[in-house]
Amino acid sequence: MYPSLVKVAKKALGDSGVKVASVSTAFPSGQAPKAVKITDTKFAVHEGADEIDMVISRGHFHSGDYNFVFDEIAAIKEACGDARLKVILETGELGTYDKVRLASDIAIAAGADFIKTSTGKINPAATMEVTLVMLHAIRDHYLKTGQMIAMKPAGGIRKSKEALHYLMMVKEELGEEWLSNHWFRFGASSLANDILMQLQKEADGHYQSADYFSND
Repeated sequence: MYPSLVKVAKKALGDSGVKVASVSTAFPSGQAPKAVKITDTKFAVHEGADEIDMVISRGHFHSGDYNFVFDEIAAIKEACGDARLKVILETGELGTYDKVRLASDIAIAAGADFIKTSTGKINPAATMEVTLVMLHAIRDHYLKTGQMIAMKPAGGIRKSKEALHYLMMVKEELGEEWLSNHWFRFGASSLANDILMQLQKEADGHYQSADYFSND
C-alpha cells in the first residue's frame, strides 16, 4: 500500500492477522531527497505499516557513491522502528551480476530485513540467475554472522511450476529454514491466480480458465 492508504488497509483487515506492507522512499523511482524519504517512511509506520518497502537510489549506486546508498538504507531502517524493511534493488537497472551482488551486500550490511529484486515496474524483473546471486549474498552473510535475511523475487514469475524451481533453489542454497513466508516470498499477482487455478483443478479435476479469476 502507499503510505496514505495504510490506515484504510488496516481498518479493512481488522483482526484478520494479515499484515500491511507500505511502499516508501518515493516508490518506484526513488527520486526524492533523503529527508522526504525518511518522512514518508515514518508516516507509513505511524499509520500502522508492519513492513516497509524501499527502493535504493540507483543513480548514486551507478555513480559509485556506495556510502550514500548504505547511509540512506540505514536511515530508513532506523525510521522503520519495529517494522521490517524490504530493500528493493531494482535488479533490471543494475546491469551485471557483480553489481547485483554488491547492492545485495550493501543492503544487508545497512540493516535490510529483506532484499527484493524489483518494483515490478522495470523489465527484466526477477530471474533465476539474479535470485541465485542474491541468495548467495544471504548465505554468505548467514555463514559469517548467523543472521538470517529474507528474500523476495518480484515480477515476472507467473506460473506455479516456475515458482517450484525458485523454492527448490532456496532449499538447496539456504536450507529448509527459509521455506516460510517470514523468510521467502514471491511478488506476483499473476502467480497467485495460477496457483488458484491449480488448486481448483485439484479440487474438481477440471482445468480452469483465467477468465474466472481476478486480473489484479
